[in-house]
Amino acid sequence: MNAIPQDAARLLDTAARAAREAAAVIARAPTPAKNLALLEAAAALRRNAATILAANAADLDAAPNLTAAFRDRLTLTPARIEAMATGIEDVAALPDPVGRLLAEWTRPNGLVMRRVAQPLGVIGMIFESRPNVTADAAVLCLKSGNAVILRGGSESTRSATAIHACLVEGLRTAGLPESAIQVAPTADRAFVGAMLRASGLIDLIVPRGGKGLVTRVMEEARVPVLAHAEGLCHTYIHEAADPAMARAILANAKMRRTGVCGATETLLIDGAIAPSLLPLLVADLRALGCSFHADGRAREIIADLPPATEQDFATEWLDAILSVKVVDGVDEALAHIRRYGSEHTEAIITQDETAARAFLDGLDSAVGMWNASTQFCDGFEFGFGAEIGIATGRMHARGPVGLEQLCTYRYHVIGTGQTRP
Repeated sequence: MNAIPQDAARLLDTAARAAREAAAVIARAPTPAKNLALLEAAAALRRNAATILAANAADLDAAPNLTAAFRDRLTLTPARIEAMATGIEDVAALPDPVGRLLAEWTRPNGLVMRRVAQPLGVIGMIFESRPNVTADAAVLCLKSGNAVILRGGSESTRSATAIHACLVEGLRTAGLPESAIQVAPTADRAFVGAMLRASGLIDLIVPRGGKGLVTRVMEEARVPVLAHAEGLCHTYIHEAADPAMARAILANAKMRRTGVCGATETLLIDGAIAPSLLPLLVADLRALGCSFHADGRAREIIADLPPATEQDFATEWLDAILSVKVVDGVDEALAHIRRYGSEHTEAIITQDETAARAFLDGLDSAVGMWNASTQFCDGFEFGFGAEIGIATGRMHARGPVGLEQLCTYRYHVIGTGQTRP
């Protein structure tokens, strides 16, 4: 790895040390103080909505050559600002995860063992394009007793700064340290490198963005990382699916928002129902502006579908494009997902409980769904108020990462004078 420029290293060191001091305060902050900060931040977002929208418009004007998916992720609207504010209020209403008793047992010698939730410490959040992540990540970190350093993409700097000002307003009103929520003081890419090497200052890095960003973070980080590289999600329509339900779910899973990581990228459909149902599914999605890449069996049913390549099935489109494959049964669907999937989110549409159980039990993915859109893989929809990201790794947390997943634990051992022989 290249050496980090001194200026970036110095800025990161200053920010991280201030965050560590704030984390020590936030970890012990009473629940009412944290909730007050959140509610005041939500109110500030609403009061300053016009300022935030103006900042977002400036960000969009400064980056005219964006893809449709990228522009959608970057764009704020009054509805999205209201959703941010509502999400913050939802987090405030959730139970405080800090200090939860996770387990308790008594040993034969009378020692009482308690496993208790505690904050992770300082979180480094590195993200692209979505300015709402500024609020989502910050409020989850605050409620879970962590400090956070936010480094958004340069394309969303103005939007993130305007949102951050509202969050700081909340901290100030509640008498909590403002350095508990920081945005990177520079857009220099070297600052990201400094974050990735800040072992001992930052406790966890959470990247949220495209595959290039996440891959870089996972390759270079000397700090633990919680991430997913891709959201290559599948919807499998089993032969016992209700046709109307299948049509409604697939349209939503693919086309509600094509640029989110929970969007379905591949349709798997059983050969027994494909001749009758696939033409209806394709017509539905074509009417919504979707295009396709299909395997040979699907093209035998609908001749004008473009052929799919091996690479197509391995592609996270993040666009109005769907890969299509005809399969025979649950086992073949699972085999395809294991080969091409990213262990993010998969759905089965069926009225057959045995088939659904076999599918869900056979997945390695972080989230499996039965008769529901893959776009429900979202912290808000899981009842977390918001999410800091989706995790597909095998350690610590999987799926949407909310308050409980931003805590680790420690042990309290309670004795009555015991000594070890």
